[in-house]
Amino acid sequence: MKVLITGGAGFLGSHLSDAFIARGDEVFVLDMGSIAKVRHLLDTPRFHYVHDSVLNPELIDGLAAKVDLIYHLAAVVGVEHYVGDPYETLNVNVNGTQNVLKAAYKYSKKVVFSSTSEVYGRNPKVPWREDDDRVLGATTIDRWCYSTSKAVGEHFCFAYQKLGLPVTVLRYFNVYGPRLDKVDVGRLFTIFMGQLLRGADLTVIGDGSQTRCFTYVTDAVEATMLAGLKPEADGHAINIGTDVETSVLEFAKLMLELFGPSKSKIKFVKQEEIYGKSYEDIPRRVPENTKMKTLLGVSPKITLREGTALSMEWFRAQQGA
Repeated sequence: MKVLITGGAGFLGSHLSDAFIARGDEVFVLDMGSIAKVRHLLDTPRFHYVHDSVLNPELIDGLAAKVDLIYHLAAVVGVEHYVGDPYETLNVNVNGTQNVLKAAYKYSKKVVFSSTSEVYGRNPKVPWREDDDRVLGATTIDRWCYSTSKAVGEHFCFAYQKLGLPVTVLRYFNVYGPRLDKVDVGRLFTIFMGQLLRGADLTVIGDGSQTRCFTYVTDAVEATMLAGLKPEADGHAINIGTDVETSVLEFAKLMLELFGPSKSKIKFVKQEEIYGKSYEDIPRRVPENTKMKTLLGVSPKITLREGTALSMEWFRAQQGA
């Protein structure tokens, strides 16, 4: 099988590339970022890296014509990006998705679209089912542009699905693991990891009672791969994640424990000190993951303690710590 992965040199995409290469498939990666996370694959004859953008429709057309299956993971992600540059977030996430879907429809190639738990916004009813309402803040708050851009992408996916294109939408819940981000930026794990490596305090926003469901990357990749291979997933939005709820404060304490002796301690900070006034936090984020288990046959296997230990080991090795 020939597979196109947009954003395939990123965190999740690089692991998905590994999985398809290990299966014996041929992988085409379209990405504008660094090759660092896929450098180990560059000498593999069945791996092809294309350094370009999803905003290049002619290139995407040519790639879609030669593959059997498309995973659209390319997007602007990360709080620091969608608060700092909402235009780029909206432009890439909406227009890039349209380019991929147009090409896929032209050649009748199934698309698996990488969405996010952010689409649910701040709906207070948890756990979130795939058909639950979206509850968002004002459009003057930049924080909601990422959620909106991904929701627009989902709408385009389901519109094309009604036209006959096989499409599956995956909503990820706090996926973490090796190759996640650079330390000190991005997701909660890498922010805390950077602080631990520097001996700085772990900055917990508010009182740390806000919760997340942390999903280890191998569990997310297994579900992602099967979403493309199982026809029964066509036409569905599927939550991808564990339903084990962990508070940010609990996670900070776990990382301190697993890291070992350190000068770091927990420091509580106001949200505005980190993200300014254009960000709103979400108190609870929990998936109802029955569809992942029934349609894809995937149940999360890696506990938070196991996954955090594995991730910390990888990042320490990268930093020589």
